[in-house]
Amino acid sequence: MKYIVLWLEGPLQSWGEASKYGRRETLTFPTKSGVYGIILAAMGAKGAQEELLAQLAPLPQKVLSFGVPTQVMDFHMVGSGYDSSDPWQRLAIPRKADGRVPNTGGSKMTYRQYLQDAKFAVIQGLSDEISDVVIEALKQPMYGPSLGRKSCVPTEFIFQGVFDSKEKAEEHAKNIANKKGVKLTYHVEESSTGSPWDLAVQDVPISYGSHKKYASRYVVITEHEET
Repeated sequence: MKYIVLWLEGPLQSWGEASKYGRRETLTFPTKSGVYGIILAAMGAKGAQEELLAQLAPLPQKVLSFGVPTQVMDFHMVGSGYDSSDPWQRLAIPRKADGRVPNTGGSKMTYRQYLQDAKFAVIQGLSDEISDVVIEALKQPMYGPSLGRKSCVPTEFIFQGVFDSKEKAEEHAKNIANKKGVKLTYHVEESSTGSPWDLAVQDVPISYGSHKKYASRYVVITEHEET
């Protein structure tokens, strides 16, 4: 087992887990599906990728959160302001279920939540059989990475090294944070107990592509206390 450090930093991040339709909320930490999305994008892996995800799903993952990000809600309208009499503008108007253009013009109100100025380190375990190809892909990604949504662009190199132990990887992540002048606030780890105090999240990807499927897992969020 090898452990890589991924540093996720940018003006905005959004890690959706269960929200759909017009209101898209975010968790306070990167989801497993979001992190694996970054890895698969770097590999240029398109479509369902069920076999590859089956290899990644059981691997250990720990998230360290640095600083205190704020949550912001973006309100905007999709499909408003188009002239339905213009053939080209008509194509941009959201349709009804039966394919017709609604009389209201087709505009949709959406609420989208983001984490502002967040900084995370992800300690991701990798099995020996896939570690080399994943690491090389992260060094030279096929597709540009994003922090949960395409509009959330990273402002720091995501791949920050590979280590032989989780302890060494965490130490390296904390050294990065020290150089940036940010402190550890909490960390998120997977739980095998599923106790009432654990948080259940449905973010383990089984299939990507047009028919996405996810499984659930339990995580524990532990606040960091200064010593």
